[in-house]
Formats: sequence, structure tokens, C-alpha cells
Amino acid sequence: MSTLDLRPAVRATAAVVAAVPEDTLDRTTPCPDWSVADLLDHLGGLAVAFTMSARKQPLGMTSGPEVDGSRLEDGWRDRIAAALHELGDAWATTPGAFEGRTEAGPIEMEAGEAALVGLNEVVVHGWDLASATGTPYAADPAAVATCRAFVESFDAPGANDGSGLFGPRVSIADDASDLERLLAAVGRRPDWTP
Repeated sequence: MSTLDLRPAVRATAAVVAAVPEDTLDRTTPCPDWSVADLLDHLGGLAVAFTMSARKQPLGMTSGPEVDGSRLEDGWRDRIAAALHELGDAWATTPGAFEGRTEAGPIEMEAGEAALVGLNEVVVHGWDLASATGTPYAADPAAVATCRAFVESFDAPGANDGSGLFGPRVSIADDASDLERLLAAVGRRPDWTP
């Protein structure tokens, strides 16, 4: 697990964040009930949370994060992109980041698993954001393969009815790409458009 490098994935998602057109903030996203602004707020928050997770610094959260796109301030592109880069750097440079247990938001888990959860969030939400805004997304193939193996390694309760960690799995073509297979496994329709 210590060879997992989140930096290529965060670079790809940070590039999408930096290119989000201002006039797309109110658009819908593949995330139910979230606008583009809400998704950006979530990305900024998860970047901070998983950076602290790598450093074994508790957030002191008792429940999941609240998402509110109205909190986006002037300069949000730079702030969120910088937070994403810090996330990747924290997992790459913090001694012992992948060892022991850590917090991921309000949940305690093995550090290596937290890194995988964070990576999956970055990769999938990078696609969500790109799809909602019409922004190009160059998903890192190694990150996609790692996320796909992680998501498909367990049959989470509710995987087919939407009551689990993700939405109901989506059927896709036999010749689907790794990214499309990952998206389908987490309940996304790869052909989704706003």
C-alpha cells in the first residue's frame, strides 16, 4: 500500500476545478441533489479531511460533512486546487501515512483503506465535476484501476438497491473502459449529461 500515489489523480481533478466555468455553478451533477457549487464545496472539504487523515490529525467530526455551495468564496478555484495538491503530497510525504489507523471524517479505519477511500472520492468526483461542466478530464489510468479494484473488492450492502455506500450498480457494455466500469460500480451512468 505504501506505493499508492494519489498525486496523479489529484492533479487531474485539480485541473478540472481550475477550468470550471463560472456559469456552470448552478448546474446539476451526477451526485443526487448537488449542484456544481455543492460538489466543489464537497471536494474542498474532502481534500482537507483526507490530508488530515494522512497526517493522523483528527477532525473532531461527529457526523458527515455538510455540503453548501453558497460558501464558495472569491478564489475558490485556487483554494480547492491547492487543497487537492496538498492531499496528494500529504499521503506521499508524511512518514507513516499508510500505517496504523486514522480518521476519515467521523469514521476511524485502517490508514491504507482511508487512502483508497480518498483516492476514490477524488477520481469519481473529478469525473462528476467534468461531466457536469463539460470540462475535459484526463483520469489517471493507474488511479482508476486502483479504485475499480477497491470498489469491486467488496459487495457492499445495498450495492444493487442504492441503500449502500453508492447508488445502485449500473449495467454497462462488455467493452466498457476501466473508468466506465468504476463509474458503473459506484452507481454512475457513464453517459450521464446535465
